[in-house]
Amino acid sequence: MFSIYKKIVNEVKEMERNAPCWCGSGKKYKKCHMAIEERMRIHADKGEIVPTRKLLKTPFQIEKIKESAALNTLVLDSVAEKIRVGMCTEEIDQIVYDVTTKNGGIPAPLHYEGFPKSVCTSINNEICHGIPARDIILQEGDIVNVDVSTNLNGYYSDASRMFKIGKVSERAERLVRVTGECVELGLAAAKPWGHLGDIADAINSHAQANGYSVVIDIGGHGVGLEFHEEPFVSYVAPKGTEMLLVPGMMFTIEPMINEGSPDFFIDEDNDWTAYTIDDGLSAQIEYMVLVREDGIEVLTK
Repeated sequence: MFSIYKKIVNEVKEMERNAPCWCGSGKKYKKCHMAIEERMRIHADKGEIVPTRKLLKTPFQIEKIKESAALNTLVLDSVAEKIRVGMCTEEIDQIVYDVTTKNGGIPAPLHYEGFPKSVCTSINNEICHGIPARDIILQEGDIVNVDVSTNLNGYYSDASRMFKIGKVSERAERLVRVTGECVELGLAAAKPWGHLGDIADAINSHAQANGYSVVIDIGGHGVGLEFHEEPFVSYVAPKGTEMLLVPGMMFTIEPMINEGSPDFFIDEDNDWTAYTIDDGLSAQIEYMVLVREDGIEVLTK
């Protein structure tokens, strides 16, 4: 904590009021980030976790990341148009690869830390990181999370959707609905100068009120200049805790909601796919958001 505080103080001290702002906006520092950083220092003085400049995206970076996010949304829309009963998840992977590359992008998951495919497809009791394959066929009643991440000219975006395949059971329908509500409530709780814990509390409270649990050890993350950046975004933290939400921050809201236990295990055969420990259903919906001075902007979902 002290090292973060010291870095914030040093960053503020090193800027002349009338010097061009470090963010490249073309404005003087006093007309741009000075007030924001002085406010950050007040929060740091109180012992709160505050981001460094590295986590605050510049105007130029935001525009480039938005281009990546637009492509990410196009890819998810393309999957939504074609996903169906009887489709193998390898076909979803091919759609993601084709649409991404034809539009000048690179699927961010492909070869990331050894991940073999362009997208994650997680079905029923799979919490996340499901690997597409020709022999995995979508069946009537399945629920599947399709998690798409895009690298466009070195700028990253990330979002996922839940798809209900054919007619699903009431329990599956309810889980997917409540998961969507959790994300929307988390988004509504996100405010500039609030905290990541405010988002977590809204999500966890609604999930528990509906009899569900939130996965603890896998959460959201910063994104934009890299596929995964700081901060780690917990969805079980108390309100008023975790990192301060400062204009320029960019991260994902992507809780994983389980029917039963929040615990999971990793597939020993592929070292990627996470399964519910009790074979219950799991659902996840992911938004990528930007903190602005006047509120929160959803970049891709």
